[in-house]
Amino acid sequence: MTLPNLLATRNGRLGAFFALYVTEGIPLGFAAIAVATQLRRMGVGPAAIGAFVASFYLPWAFKWAFGPVIDVFRSKRFGHRRAWILFTQLMMALTILALMAVPLPSGLALFTSILLVHNTFGAMQDVAIDSLACNTLHEDERGLANGLMFAGANVGQAIGGSGVLYLMGTVGFQPSFVMVALSILLVTGFIVLPMKEALAEQLEQQGAAAEAPKATLSQAASEMKAFAVQSFRSFLGSRGAFSAMFFGLLPVGAMCLGLALQSNLAVEFGMGDGDVALLNLWCTIFGAVSMVVGGMLSDKLGRRSMLSLYIVLMSGPVLYLWWQMRLNGYDMPRPSGSAAVPALITALWIASISYNVFNGMMYGTRAAIFMDVTNPKVAATQFTAYMALMNLAIAIAATWQGVVSEAFGYRWTLLIDVATGLICLLVLPMMSKPEGDRISDDKTEGRARKSAVVLGLLCLVWVPAWCYRGQLGEGAPLMQTFFTLVFVASALFLLASREVMGRDIGRLRTPALYCALLLLVVYFRKDLALLEARPLLHQAAEALILLGPVLGGLTLLSLAARSWASLHRED
Repeated sequence: MTLPNLLATRNGRLGAFFALYVTEGIPLGFAAIAVATQLRRMGVGPAAIGAFVASFYLPWAFKWAFGPVIDVFRSKRFGHRRAWILFTQLMMALTILALMAVPLPSGLALFTSILLVHNTFGAMQDVAIDSLACNTLHEDERGLANGLMFAGANVGQAIGGSGVLYLMGTVGFQPSFVMVALSILLVTGFIVLPMKEALAEQLEQQGAAAEAPKATLSQAASEMKAFAVQSFRSFLGSRGAFSAMFFGLLPVGAMCLGLALQSNLAVEFGMGDGDVALLNLWCTIFGAVSMVVGGMLSDKLGRRSMLSLYIVLMSGPVLYLWWQMRLNGYDMPRPSGSAAVPALITALWIASISYNVFNGMMYGTRAAIFMDVTNPKVAATQFTAYMALMNLAIAIAATWQGVVSEAFGYRWTLLIDVATGLICLLVLPMMSKPEGDRISDDKTEGRARKSAVVLGLLCLVWVPAWCYRGQLGEGAPLMQTFFTLVFVASALFLLASREVMGRDIGRLRTPALYCALLLLVVYFRKDLALLEARPLLHQAAEALILLGPVLGGLTLLSLAARSWASLHRED
């Protein structure tokens, strides 16, 4: 029996991407809920379990680094993105099965290491799936598809977590690993293997004038350089793609009821663990359904207009909760075990459920807009970078909300969250899809200059920020996260500019390389305390932490004054 190529039809594509995202969610739910619960029953402490859960999320924070590799390296026999999905799913299944041989809790360290490898392949699979989606989905189905994809991830986490945990009472702990591996392999066999990447095949035919000999390392390096130039131009080439970087860094609507603040309030209001679990279950159900509905509406009624509406509606539940807390005189955080506040428990249920409806509608629509402005040829890199910026925005929001809640109270936090969540509406109108197949317009050079100036000035601002970091108090981690982003972005900009500008970069070519490396080294400032026992090394490291951004900033400002005419080249 020949299995159908699901990518060939609309319904097939929608079903395929839903199933692919289910395979992403199942292992995460399995580890974070099912395995973590069993570890606690085995006597493993909360701190060790917390470190265990945090470790396997680490690869997802750096998945953007896999983008260039997946975009450049491909298999003619198995397809481009399909080959990566096949490889990563097989490795995910093998690593899950390998966990069966590790005794718990004595082998928790080895268990965690194997699971870290598993999630590295999971993150690579996510990048390959997103790249395939950018190249396969039609414009009028991206909203619905993204809604189904995020809903699939939620369903997968529920299956791998609550579902497997329930079945453990019948089949036991060890057989559950086989169940998770089989669920991944079922998608591999029935969905991924029959796939055919039509667009990828067309690009191969257009780009290959003759059968090329076996690739060498030098050829791979040359292709990576060409890819870096194309990626750089894709980010700066159109107003939509350029604006998407800023949009990704901004909170998209009020975020507090989707972060730790919700669970904090639930505990303080007097809800028990069972009630909190039930609240989160219903929030997940309503959110998953809303992701699909929101995507469908955005395909029919327009993505930007519907996303604007969803963002505004997300503020409503937060303002309702603020009003109820004001009526009940509740503001500053209280210790757990305080007297229950029934009126606020009811308000939290109403606010949380309604918030997840609007937040779910927003999720798939936002991802679809990012797809609209992504260049299909560098989809894994560009789209994944946008997703990484979104994750950073979530981390920043979670950080400042905790600080503000303790300093000024919950009510101020809710109001600030609503206000900052609406700022993205100023950027949204600029996220228009490029015309035709062009990825560059006549304003690309100006965007490159402005980017160099902004990054250069931010690097220079690092000096006073670092010198007075002790005065920032609880806000210091937020500052450190922000400048880490600045330094990484500046380093990538410097490295890409060496290839993009060609001869126009002049004598700045070598300084750009060394300054980029210095900016990346500054990341290790977090380990500065390790050198306190060696004063000379500590002083040298302190000087390097200041010198790297200063030199990088001056180099970026110098690049802004150079010619960027090479960016005007037609595609």
